[in-house]
Amino acid sequence: MAEIINLRQARKQKARAAAEKTAEQNRISFGRTKAERKLTEAERDKAARHIDGHKRDRDKPEPA
Repeated sequence: MAEIINLRQARKQKARAAAEKTAEQNRISFGRTKAERKLTEAERDKAARHIDGHKRDRDKPEPA
């Protein structure tokens, strides 16, 4: 026979698991020091500048 489960308890357990997953993501996102946030932002900006510096300009006409 199949195991009998209490649907109310199963629903609550599922909600707790979802809340824990959200909490874990928030701890990763918001649980950092100001210095860590600034460092991450600086690295992201540097990478964007590096990529933008290597892009070819397609708006300019080709020299004849």
